[in-house]
Parts: sequence; C-alpha cells; structure tokens
Amino acid sequence: MLLKSPLDRVRDALRGQRAREKDIRNLVSNLPYEGLGKEKQPNRYFPGNAIKTTKYTLLLFIPMNLFEQFHRLANIYFVGLAILNFVPVVNAFQPEVALIPICVILCLTALKAAWEDFRRYQSDRKLNNTPCFVYSRKDKRFTESRWQDVRVGDFVKVVCNEIVPADLLLLHTSDPNGVCHIETSNLDGETNLKQRRAMSGVCVSDPEFEPESFNTVVVCEKPNNNLNHFKCYVEKPDKDKVGAGIESLLLRGCKMRNTDHAVGFVVYAGHETKSMLNNNGPRYKRSKLERKLNIDVIFCVILLLSMCLVGALGHFLWLQALPSGPPYLVPDSNGHLDSPSLSGFYMFFTMIILLQILIPISLYVSIELVKIGQIYFITNDIDLHNDETDRRVQCKTLNITEDLGQIEYIFSDKTGTLTENKMVFRRCSIMGTEYPHKENAIRLAVLDEPESGEDVIFDQRPRPPLSGWSLDTEGTTPDCTQYQQDNRHKTKVKGNAQSDVAFSSPLETEVIPDRKLLQQISSAGSCSGSRKTDLHLDFFLGLAICNTVTVSMATAQRQRVRGFSRSGQANNSLDTSDTKSVSVLHIFTSWQRTPKRSHTILEDSVVEEDHCNPVKEEESEDTTGLQMCSLHAPSDNTSDNLSYEAESPDEAALVYAAKAYGFTLLNRTPDSVTLRLPSGEELVFEVLDILAFDSNRKRMSVLVQHPITREYVLYTKGADYAIMELLGTQYPEHLSGKQKNIAAGTQHHIDCYAKDGLRTLCFTKKVVSDKEYKGWSVNRQRALAAIDNREELVMDTAVQLETGLSLLGATGIEDRLQDSVPDTIVALREAGIQVWVLTGDKPETAVNIGYACRLLEEEDLVINMSCKNKLACTTILDCTLEEMRRYSEDPRNVDTTQNISLVIDGRTLTMALSSDLQDRFVDLAKRCRSVLCCRVTPLQKSRVVKVVREKLKVMTLAVGDGANDVNMIQAADIGIGLSGQEGMQAAMASDFALSRFKHLKKLLLVHGHWCYTRLANMIIYFFYKNVAYVNLLFWYQFFCGFSGAVMIDIWLMIFFNLFFTSVPPIMFGIMDRDVSAEMLLGVPELYRTGQGAGEYTFLTFWVSMLDAFYQSLVCFFIPYLAYQDSDIDVFTFGTPLNTISLFTILLHLSIEIKAWTVVHWVIMLGSVALYFIVTLAYSAICVTCNPPSNPYWILQSQMADPMFYLICIITTVVALMPRYMFHVLKNSIAPSPLVQARHLDRLDPSTRDEWMKEWRGFRSTSQVKRSRLSTPPSPTMETPADIYPQSVIPSDVMEDEFTLNVITGNSQRPIHN
Repeated sequence: MLLKSPLDRVRDALRGQRAREKDIRNLVSNLPYEGLGKEKQPNRYFPGNAIKTTKYTLLLFIPMNLFEQFHRLANIYFVGLAILNFVPVVNAFQPEVALIPICVILCLTALKAAWEDFRRYQSDRKLNNTPCFVYSRKDKRFTESRWQDVRVGDFVKVVCNEIVPADLLLLHTSDPNGVCHIETSNLDGETNLKQRRAMSGVCVSDPEFEPESFNTVVVCEKPNNNLNHFKCYVEKPDKDKVGAGIESLLLRGCKMRNTDHAVGFVVYAGHETKSMLNNNGPRYKRSKLERKLNIDVIFCVILLLSMCLVGALGHFLWLQALPSGPPYLVPDSNGHLDSPSLSGFYMFFTMIILLQILIPISLYVSIELVKIGQIYFITNDIDLHNDETDRRVQCKTLNITEDLGQIEYIFSDKTGTLTENKMVFRRCSIMGTEYPHKENAIRLAVLDEPESGEDVIFDQRPRPPLSGWSLDTEGTTPDCTQYQQDNRHKTKVKGNAQSDVAFSSPLETEVIPDRKLLQQISSAGSCSGSRKTDLHLDFFLGLAICNTVTVSMATAQRQRVRGFSRSGQANNSLDTSDTKSVSVLHIFTSWQRTPKRSHTILEDSVVEEDHCNPVKEEESEDTTGLQMCSLHAPSDNTSDNLSYEAESPDEAALVYAAKAYGFTLLNRTPDSVTLRLPSGEELVFEVLDILAFDSNRKRMSVLVQHPITREYVLYTKGADYAIMELLGTQYPEHLSGKQKNIAAGTQHHIDCYAKDGLRTLCFTKKVVSDKEYKGWSVNRQRALAAIDNREELVMDTAVQLETGLSLLGATGIEDRLQDSVPDTIVALREAGIQVWVLTGDKPETAVNIGYACRLLEEEDLVINMSCKNKLACTTILDCTLEEMRRYSEDPRNVDTTQNISLVIDGRTLTMALSSDLQDRFVDLAKRCRSVLCCRVTPLQKSRVVKVVREKLKVMTLAVGDGANDVNMIQAADIGIGLSGQEGMQAAMASDFALSRFKHLKKLLLVHGHWCYTRLANMIIYFFYKNVAYVNLLFWYQFFCGFSGAVMIDIWLMIFFNLFFTSVPPIMFGIMDRDVSAEMLLGVPELYRTGQGAGEYTFLTFWVSMLDAFYQSLVCFFIPYLAYQDSDIDVFTFGTPLNTISLFTILLHLSIEIKAWTVVHWVIMLGSVALYFIVTLAYSAICVTCNPPSNPYWILQSQMADPMFYLICIITTVVALMPRYMFHVLKNSIAPSPLVQARHLDRLDPSTRDEWMKEWRGFRSTSQVKRSRLSTPPSPTMETPADIYPQSVIPSDVMEDEFTLNVITGNSQRPIHN
C-alpha cells in the first residue's frame, strides 16, 4: 500500500470538511464496497461511530492541564513569584521551599482532573466496545460487531431491550405494521414509549429482509442537535422520492421496546449523532459572591503593592542614612555594592515574595472544598427527599450554592410545577349542553379528603353541612354509612396510589359517567344506525381517536416514576362513588368576582354547584348504593386490563374518560385505530394521516376513514381560540341557527371551566370529500418529501385541511395543586422574594390557580392587562405608573404600601417587552407584589427572565418541569428543574433538580441562607487571617532595615497556612449554623439578610482588614516591648509571635462561630495540638533544615519560661478585645433579626414556637400598612384635568382595543377605553 503524500492528505482532508459542512448529504449503502480500502468507501468522509469524551491524552496531559490551570490568574501570580524567588538579587526564601505551596495546589488539581478524565476514558471504552449486529455481505447475515466499528451507510439490527448504537433510518421491523417502540429516557428523561414507523414503500416488509436489495440513495440534512426534527427523503432508482421525518429515525442511546427486532440504515454516527450533539457537558456559572471576591482580590493586590512600595522606599532611605556600607552586605565580583536606589528597586520584588500570602492561594481550594461539603448536606437532607419517587435533590452546578441565599425574583411555570400534572377529567360540554359529572366529583372529593397535611381547594365557600350526602340521598342505611366512613381513609390512600404505568393512577383513570350523558349515549346507541350520525357518539369517538395514545403489551408496561409498592388495588369507581360521608367542599366560582375565599374545610359535606348550566337535579329511582352500577358502561375484563402509553397526561385523561362511557381504545397502529363501542361492537378506523400538534396551530388532527360509512372524517382538538376561528367565521355570533347556539353555549361553558381553573380543549369533526382528500394527499406527500422549508410546507397542508370544522363540544380537565404550594409561595413572599408565574393557560384559568396557590390574595388590587395594539399598551402603562407615583408621593400614604398584582397576556407582553416600552413595563412590574403572565410561549418566558435580570440587576431563579421551560431555566441565575410527569428535560438542563415545588422553600430559606452566610463569612475570615499574619512580617521590616529578613522559620511559615490554620475555616464554611432550620422556616423574613448586598459588603471587608491591621500591631509590638533590650535571638522573638498569631486567629474564628459541635471542638483543639507537636518536633530534630538559621530547641526553651505564657495570654486578650466588645455591644443595644432568632433558638421548642408566632405577628403589624390603590385614571371617568399631564388617549383607540380590569377583594371595576 502506497503512502499518501502530505499534499494528498491535505486535499483529502479539505474534501472531507466540505462534505461534512454541506447542508444536504447523499448517502448510499456500504455493502457493494465491502472489503475495499478506505479511499474507495463512498461515505468515508463522515466520522465513525467511536466516541471520545476525554480531555487529555497520556503524552499531553501535563502541558494541557497546566495550560488549563493557568487560566486562573492566581496560579500565574504564584508561579511567577516562585520563579522570581530563583533570582538571587530579589529572593526572600530558599527557592525550592517557595515552590512547595503552588506545586501542592497544582498537583492536587491535576490529580483531580486526571481521575475525572480516567473515568471518562473507562466509560468511552465500555461504550465503544458494546456489541451490536451489522449486516455483512460476505457472510450474508447480521454478524456481531462493536459500536466503534459501525459506519455511516451500514445496516444495523437492533433487538428488543437493546440500545440503538447510532442514528438509524428505520427500514424494517418485526411488527407486521412496520412499527417499533423506543424509550428515550437516556436523551430527555421520558420513560413513556414513543412509536416509530418504518419507511413505507422502500423495503418489502417480510421476515427475510435483505439489506442487499436496498439500492436507493438516502438524502438527509446536515447533523443538528434538534431531537424533535429530522429532514430526509429516499430517492429510488426510478427517481421517485419518499419523505421521512423524526417518526422514522431511531436515535442513538434510545432503547428498543415492544419489538422483537428492527433494521435501520446508519445516517449519523459517533459525534454527529443527535444525542452526542446535545451532550454539551457541565455548564460553568460564576456566583455573585465569586464576582465580589475577585474585586476584593484586586484590592488585596493594590494593598500588597502599596506595602511593597513602602518596603522598597524604606530600604532606600535606610541605606542612604548609613554613613558607609554595612559590613553584612556582600559586594559583587568587582567589589562594588549596588546603589541605594537599585537596592530599593530589588527590594520591591523581594517584598512581593515575602508578603505574597496576602493574596490567599489556598482560598480558592478551600472554597471548592466548602461547596462540596455544602452540596453533600443539601443532597442528603431527608426533608428534600421524595418518598413516593425515591428521588432526592440533585446538584448539577457545583459552584453556585451560595446564590441560593440571595434570590430576589422567582419565575415559575404552572403546569407540572405548581400543579401535579395529573390530569383529572371533570366536566364536558357536548353540542351546547353541559354535563357537570357530579358523581365523579364526589369520588374525587373522597380521594382529596385531607386526612393530614394541607389541602387547598379552589374557591372554597362555607355551606351548611349535609349528613350522609351521596348520589342517592334516599334509602341510605346507617350500617352502610358507617361502613363507608370506616373505609374512607383507605379509599383515599388507594385512590392516590402511584400506578406502575405513566398517567394511570386511579385518580386519573377512573371516571364515573354523568347520569344524564350516559342516558343520552344509551338512547343514541339503541337507535338503529344512530352511531353513524349522532354527534354525542362522534364526540367520544374524537376523544378516543384524536390522540397518540398507544396500547401497551402487559409485559412491556413502562414505569413513569419509581414509587413504593402498594398492596392491593385501588377501589373501582363504583366503590368510591358509594361513599356516604365526605368532608370536602368544592365549589366553582367566577374569578372576576373574587369573593372572599374561606379556607375552612367543612366536614361531611360535598356540594358542587353548576354555574355553567344550572339544572335541577333529577330524582333517581335508585335507592341503594348497589344499584348505582347502572352508571358504568358495559365492559369486560379485557378492557379493564388495558394499559395505555401516553406522551402527555391530557391525552391519557381523555382516553380514560371515553373508556368510562364504553368507547374503549383497544389497539393503535400507524395505519389503524381499533375501538370498542358501548354496545360491544369493535370498529377498526383506517388512519390516513396525523396532523401533529405544534405551538403555532395549537391543535392536532387525525384523518380517518369510517369503517361503516367509508367517509373521510377529520377529528380535531385544540385550544378554544384556535378552534373557534375555524368554524367558518371568526366569531360564533356570525354563525346561523343551531350552529350559532352550539358555538355560543360551548364558549360560555369553556369560560366557566377556565374560571374554575380547568384546562379546556375543543373537539370538532369534519367530513372530507373524496376529491378534496385526493388533492390534499398529493400536496401532503410532496411536503413530507421536501428538504427545504419542510416544516412550513407540512404546516401549510395541515392548515389547508383544518377549515370549515363542525363543533362537537369541549372538555374541562383539572390539574391539581401540589402539596404545600400555597404555604411555599407565602413563605417565599415573606422572605422578600417576588414570585412570577409564566404559563400558557388562559387568563381565567391562570388567575383561578393564582388565587388557589395564594400568588394572588383577596386584598390585592389585580390589574389585568389585555391589549390589541401598542398604543393601548403604552397608555395603560403610563396611566398606571402615573397613579402609582402619585400615590407614593402623597404625604397621607407615608406609612402605607400597595398590594398590587399584575395579570398580562402573551400578546400584550410582546408589546410591553419592546425596546421603547421595556423600561416602563419593568418599572410597573417592580412595584407589583406578584405578576402572572398568561398565554406565553417558551421564548417569551426566557425573554422575561433576561429583561428583569438585566434591567433590575437582581438575582433570579427559574423553576419548571418540562422541555418548554428549558430556555427560561437556562436564562436565570439559578435554574431549578422538577422531575415531572412528562420527563426530566427541565431537570437535566437545570442547576438543581427537585421532585416537588414545596422543596424550594427549604432549599432557599434554609440551605440557601446557610450556604451564603457560611461562605461569605469564611471568605472574609480568610482575608483577615492572611492580612493579620503577613503584617507581622511587614512590621518587622521597620526594625531590620527593610531587608526582607523574617523572624519566623520559613518551614513554620509554610506549615502555618497549609496545616495549622487551613482546616478550621473550611469546617467553619461547611458546618457553621447561625440560625436553626426551624427558625428559618418559621420566620422567612430572616432570608432577607442575604438579598441585595448581603453580609459580604464593601464595609464588612474593610472593617475586617482594619481589624487585621490592629491585631497584627498588637501581636507584634506587645512581644517586642516585652523583649526589648534583651539578648534573645531572632527566632526566640519570632516563636512567640507565631504562637500568639495562632491563638488570636483561632480565637477570632471562635467568636465568629455561631453553633459549636463536637467537630468544631475537635478541629480547633486539634489545630493547636498539631501546631505544638509539629513545632516541637521540628525544633528538636531539624537542626540544619534551613541553613544558616538554627531553630534547635527554640520552642522547648520558650515553654520553660513563664514570660512566654504571660505574653501569649495578654497579647491575645488585647488583640481580640475590640472585636469581642463590638459584638457584645452590637448584640445588646441593637440586635439584628438573626441575633434575636439565635436567642429564641436557645429556648425549648414549645416556648420557641410561641415566641415565633408572637414575633411574626408583631413584625407583620409593625410593617407598613396595606392599602388599596385607587383605580387608575381613565378618560371615561370624572377626574380632574391635571391628572393627565400630556397623557390623552387618542380617539382612534376603539373601545374593544384594550381592557384594563382592576379587581379587588370586594368589587371589580373594569375600565374600557
């Protein structure tokens, strides 16, 4: 084999680069070229499947690691000083000794990096050598190979439960319908199964699939990291093109499920696969405290240079003052001495070397160790552990723990974050008639009964108690009632049990049909042929068909979240509905009236009022609970054992609701949907196409062919505002006759559902003619086969078909609040944190949830901004801000504050975030206690976070649970991801991962406060410690001619910082606790101490520096005066200084420690003991370790002299007396809230709790009074002319162009301009 010339290699590399950078790739099979050289392979320019995630190689580890470490300026600084110490004219210590500290730091960091890289190497090797099956033309079969040997253009066979080795274009599966299922938990955290289908018309689907028959060209897009999109088409020899998308792509890292085997064509391999392109590695964030630290390091550098300049100038003056050269100065080889100016110049660098520890080299390492310790305590907090899912908090970003204690704004998603994301079917409206499902509400009330903890029900209102209320109030026997009361708690526990399958707990799956609707379905089904035209049946057909829910095999059920196994099964809906005594009051009311909500739960009463369609309850002929089985549609054991796999809880809830009425989904394939009707008859609908949901259309559709009528029927579901405009005209009042009544009635019901906090969906039907379908199908196939603008073309075809729809009805689904969400939000607000909720729900739904979770309070003045043009938005902002400013400037409102909340929709938010209105919107939002953004997109969420963070310069935190929250989470200073029901995309992209929203309370108020105060105090102490110690050397220079001499042995100086005083501050930063967790949770206002500037301020830093200077003066001059005019040597003078400095520094830390434990005592006493042991041993055995100095028996002699002990005691007391007295006076005369909290911590728990209640009550009443803001001015109201200086609303702003609703606890004042 001839070797290529360098020119050929360069040319080949350039060709490969051009091939990889092309937007479109043409791929062919490798089989015809099997066995040929690499240069003859058609896909040779594309990378192989081997991956390498290591950062270093064995040969280049040392230079690469050093290059990486020298990105930290502190390392360059200390290495430069160590090198400078090798210059004879400026050295202060032995050069070898000066290298020890920085070498230790560099070696420890390098060992850590080497260990991490070695673990990556082991993981890569294991993954690259994973076996797989690749087709061999030579062997005429699939042979076992390794992942690293797979190439683009190969045919790979994946069997059940195996991981896909590369990105494969699915060509064949063992399923007759060409379907396989994959689990993508390794990519996005979702454990529910996703369906993939083989490309149709490309390969013959038979058990003996032959890859050698594949002679087509695969044309695909350039690799990208989008897991949800893929553009590709296959060009056959006859130039016919067949399009493919993400539904035909098996991603590397996915696991095959529910399929014996599948065969795919490798389109992307190795680092070009979508999973590897999404593997960005850990993110690095700099905390706010670290940024302040860097500024203080600069101050220390300036201080160091100033001290060195003083030393250089002092040496120059000292030399000039001498009449002749001192005899101890050694001349050069020519017998000449350096001039005083040159000697002073050299002394400047000598002083830098001598005083270098003024810049704390060990501070950065100590901070890393402290953060590791803090993370350990956070992750092992039992209160942050979710017993149901067996998950604990995860810390993804290790260097921002202290930022948890400085949060000022929280931006939260709603669905799945504040709520459970367990969708419960509550109500529906069909053909303009509302069905409230009161029987099902009773079952849910039983499951929701608050046996313990805190349950918050929307819009609770007191009513007289009803005894033994049930579906059939007559004929209830006392024995039956007592039996059901005894089993009430067990019913609740079982009802809320976590199922093995996602979105399938009894709370979600069991639905008791509405009596009236069930009768309507029964009468429609009993009429001959009625199922062909009855729209009530069509409604439930739409519920069962218009989704992507699949039916899983019993052996392949996937578990959403891991929970505790429960014995037994939950009671069925019949058993639950029989409960006679229920203790929940659940009333739906309009949010616009915002009546005073009572949070008292009345026992033995369940009432659900129907405000949407009030109908007098019909008397039932049933007299016993046993006769209520008539409510259930006919079913058999087969349907009861079905297991559904849904990608969202909404779809699962609707399918289970249809099943409750007898419309059971039995099977789903890419080409068909099998349903069982209430009569027991099974129908197979041919699926012609699925128009998937997207954020632009806000709807999805399924086109099927009816098995009986053979009509093409399009079922569509989506948001009301996206569906109503497709009914023929934009507004329902423009419809005629019956259609107008149905649309208006349904819209009214939807509005009622939204005000009750329910999620709403509209369902429609359209019969497509043969001609229309054929013409549309051609356009659809052309769009699917396109590469350029494929998404736009596909969406255009969907919009083309989704017109002229016939409204069937609407559904209302409840998403319940998580436990303790209201308590958490109230605590966060009391802690001085502003909470914003950003949701895509309707304003009515969002506001209702806002009141339920106490984001909005009864006494709040709620401003609802909804504008249709920018001029109206500008006017609202100007008027509201002007009123707020005038209110604050009014002398009558000096001691009052405004409880204002803002509700704004997505369209208005887009206008408010424009460049010219941005400042005004932020100013308005800053004055509001809470903000609720509705109908917002994921991009708007991240935009809001960025604007608030940049404009207000505040610390922000974003929390969410879904993929649509990732942008918002990454835009905030701290991102919190919840392990939600719909996967872990948010958790994987976050800095901290929690399992419940309530855990945010302790994470911030307790751990955040502790982490910040500990680290801030430790950093300040570190600066103090180094300045106090290094100043001893500086003061000594005044008595040695600024010659750079030291009075302490060099080894003891190094040991002092590396061993004697290094562990106590680390322990202080990890374990100190200024206030107990109970106190921090009980009085959330204590969190405010860390917000804004916090405890680590410019003042505290310089006060500590001045204290360090004072203590160093005392520690130096008291021993100096004591030993003045004596004949002791320099080390005998320096040893007491070293010992006094140790005692002073450690006792200074003892004053700062707030909570002493055994660990504190052991480390503090151990540091003192280590000092004496090492110093005594060094003085005894190291006679010539540092020639010509001789430290032999120095400390032993000192310890035999009483003067030594007297000096140590007096000096230490005098040095620490000012700080101690300052703390005593400050804590006695003007104690801070933290000091008061520490006093309460010393009381017994019961007394402490009483004091906490009184304290909170006193502080709440002593704060500024709450007052409602008067209604913002409006030209339609009678107001003085001077209210509107240069602010007149133009007459062209029509009445319906914007609405500002001002909502208070007692009334609503809508203002139309």
